[in-house]
Amino acid sequence: MNMNFWIKTAWLFLFRSKRSTSALGLMIFFAVGTLVFITAIAVGINDSMIRNSTGLYSGHITGFDLPKTLARDTLLVDGVSDVLQRFQIQGSLHNQEKKEMLTLIAVNPDQEKKVTALWKKIIKGNYIADNEFEILISRATAKKIGVHPGENIIFRSGSAVYCFVVAGIFKTGIERLDHGIAFCPVSILPDLPANWDGAVFLDSGADMKGVVESYARKGLKLSHLKTWKELMPDLTQLIELNRISMGFVMVLVLGVVSFGTACAFAIFIISNIREYGIMKAMGVTPKETTMLIIFEVILMNLAASFAGTLAGSLVVLITSRTGIDLSSFTSYNQYFVVSGLIIPRLTPFLLFLPGAIALSFCLLASIWPAMIVIRQRTADILRSI
Repeated sequence: MNMNFWIKTAWLFLFRSKRSTSALGLMIFFAVGTLVFITAIAVGINDSMIRNSTGLYSGHITGFDLPKTLARDTLLVDGVSDVLQRFQIQGSLHNQEKKEMLTLIAVNPDQEKKVTALWKKIIKGNYIADNEFEILISRATAKKIGVHPGENIIFRSGSAVYCFVVAGIFKTGIERLDHGIAFCPVSILPDLPANWDGAVFLDSGADMKGVVESYARKGLKLSHLKTWKELMPDLTQLIELNRISMGFVMVLVLGVVSFGTACAFAIFIISNIREYGIMKAMGVTPKETTMLIIFEVILMNLAASFAGTLAGSLVVLITSRTGIDLSSFTSYNQYFVVSGLIIPRLTPFLLFLPGAIALSFCLLASIWPAMIVIRQRTADILRSI
């Protein structure tokens, strides 16, 4: 059985029927190209949700109750772009007779502003400045105790009393950040708590699991370190749901395309039934006939899928330069609190997945046209010529 001969014959069959081949190829081309672009957008949406959720304040990995003896530089391993130190002080905020219990978080303002995006959520006033007795509070807290930027306020923690000026008021839209916490410069505190919290930010594309393993090799207690997947299980589920939904879309779209290919290919086979009849009369076996039809489907699909993948990738490349701004559709979504800009991104797996699924479905769809030829008796075919 000469494979090269049947591949060449399949190519000649396709080339001779240019109109049918073009119609079928265009259908696969547009389906694959569209799905490549849609999958890139789906990945971009997942990236944006992670970027917004981790970049606002918490980081990719959060360290809780870390000992003061643990140096910040210890957490700066390969893949980590920055580590922020934060010290928590429990107390109450007072404005005349009004009081609010909260946690005051002492931070390095310059580092926080450089790495996080919380300062972008300030709705009144400004961000706190280093070495200044200033405090940044949420809108809910400001409303409850009745203060505005520029006004004085008192924070009490045990016997310690601090007088702050309200630098700014923020609102993130995230419950855990908008209630019960405030921020001040760490430089103005004479005594720091025994333990600190850390926010670890990773480089783009860094392996979070590898970073955690690096910490384990250093002897750090992993119980003190939580990744964003552990702290935000709802976001993890949402990303998985997005992936599953994308899988359903692929199967449905390419399933419809393969059914259309089967119908069109059946018509294509019937219109060329004379040639298949002559081949059967010359001694071509059903196995060879099936192989010929399969080669026709594979050649057409590979060409159309390659062109569709190339076209879809080109569109992704063009749109990724500027991104797709969905701010008007995500303004109330907590996973897009920083930015609604989506940067489409392709992974090697998703780049070739639509073409692979299209080929698999079309191979299944080729069974029907092949059965039409195999079940037709040679005499009946030749009699109808």
